[in-house]
Amino acid sequence: MSLSILSVFSRRTLLTSLVAVAAGALMPAFAAEFTSDRISVTAEGAGTDVVLIHGLASSPRVWREMVAAVPGYRYHMVQIAGFAGQARGGNTEGAVAAPVAEEIARYIAARGLVKPAVIGHSMGGTIGMMLAGRHPDSLSRLMVVDMVPFLGALFAPPGASASTVKPMADAMLTQMRTSDPTARSMRNTATINSMVDNVAMRPGALDDSVKSDPDVTARAYHELIVTDLAPELARITVPTTVLYVVPKAPGMTDERIDGAYKASFAPLKNVTLKRIAPSAHFIMWDQPQQFQSEVKAFLGQAK
Repeated sequence: MSLSILSVFSRRTLLTSLVAVAAGALMPAFAAEFTSDRISVTAEGAGTDVVLIHGLASSPRVWREMVAAVPGYRYHMVQIAGFAGQARGGNTEGAVAAPVAEEIARYIAARGLVKPAVIGHSMGGTIGMMLAGRHPDSLSRLMVVDMVPFLGALFAPPGASASTVKPMADAMLTQMRTSDPTARSMRNTATINSMVDNVAMRPGALDDSVKSDPDVTARAYHELIVTDLAPELARITVPTTVLYVVPKAPGMTDERIDGAYKASFAPLKNVTLKRIAPSAHFIMWDQPQQFQSEVKAFLGQAK
């Protein structure tokens, strides 16, 4: 092959490669290089990498409006097996959140992502904290949406530990596993209605919940209650933003919740706490413009 022909061939090869890369950056795509029986990930957009982790019995649909309103980033939307109609896969037994955190760390490494920003809602926030504490070099910053380091503390008197709340969590696990379909359906509806103020968005959240595997949901919820991440917060070195709301429960006030979140995240030095009101648990739907504004500020710092 002559030098001139080789040169033309090289230019064509390079051009083809560039076109392929550009097309891949602009079009939604599944991460074919990564396989897992615990999570699947869909990548969409182009720009700085952002990993999005949904909550319990939910799906990436919670991010749709935000992703559309905050372009200029490559979003990696995690779907956890066993939720929203997905097969149980590797989440068929045992813990869910902790193994999923490890899989996300593996995904970041396998895809060659360079310190992506991570945003997690509810259980996704717990998973984000696990990721940041156990794999501190894998991300650049973390946003936790309406989640505390120790969920069990909300079910017990001050000073409770993972061991003291375990009997209560065990009882809840048994109750969830033995509920008949009618009772489960009523509970799902009541839960979604209490967690989503935006009536128009409730059907989607309920659809995800109804299609989630009951046993995976029950075990994951049990795991969240008995997992205390407070001792691990000091290991989180990346800037962390926590958005939270005032739960709809007797005796809950702005001052009480502000104090609870401040105390819960005290070991985390580089943290910004912000209460969003009025809103229920799904802030991205109840206060979309404010949530999107917070995400823009959070991601703008990551550039």
